[in-house]
Amino acid sequence: MSVLLTIPARYASTRYPGKPLVSLKGPDGEKTLIRRSWEAAQGVKGVDRVVVATDDDRIKTHAESFGAEVVMTSSACQNGTERCAEVAAKLPGYEMVVNLQGDAPLTPAWFVEDLIAGLRSDPQADIATPVLRCDGRALNGFLADRRAGRVGGTTAVFGVGGRALYFSKEVIPYTGKTFADEDATPVFHHVGVYAYRPRALRAYLSWPVGPLEVLEGLEQLRFLEQGRNVLCVEVEAKGRQFWELNNPEDVPRIEAMMAEMAGA
Repeated sequence: MSVLLTIPARYASTRYPGKPLVSLKGPDGEKTLIRRSWEAAQGVKGVDRVVVATDDDRIKTHAESFGAEVVMTSSACQNGTERCAEVAAKLPGYEMVVNLQGDAPLTPAWFVEDLIAGLRSDPQADIATPVLRCDGRALNGFLADRRAGRVGGTTAVFGVGGRALYFSKEVIPYTGKTFADEDATPVFHHVGVYAYRPRALRAYLSWPVGPLEVLEGLEQLRFLEQGRNVLCVEVEAKGRQFWELNNPEDVPRIEAMMAEMAGA
């Protein structure tokens, strides 16, 4: 199965304008978010082509400066999935399209590799996405964000066979329990990576935006609202920390995680 990996990146983020060009300090120096995401993509096995998809010349110029291939997309794209659909139409012939969102530079390569394997092994699934069981430290971070009025990570609930039931920016399912940092919890962090069959991407563009997608601001809910099969693939952290850059407050958190992982 030939695989096209696309990194959507837009400058005009509602919550964090200019986010792809924000610098993150790590043990390897200071690099932008989009560069770190592109470098993460280079480590994924089984991918035939990696492109950055953007509608912004500033991002294009910067991405090309460190060697990335860039595909320009319409400013009318409402989310990363729509941007990936446009790229897939411009670069046809791939049997799978992966969306590695440009705000998750800590995504381990095996998350994406397991995702690709999961969709390949389940012909009934239209798309697949990784989920990571939260330990107490991650869950407590989510809850602290919500108490502070910030949108942190997204959580997922799924049923038999990994079929997604719902995704939310609230912490679901409700537990009412207190967990120590090292405890396993029943809450799963949705990792913002997707693998699509091209037919599902084509269909996505034809569907209206549904009320749940509007309320939650989560693009994957359009698939669920249309009754499509979304496969949740559980991945293992293997001692790695994971966090997405959603708000300016996440920058020091991610920098601390990179420093901690380098010193481990």
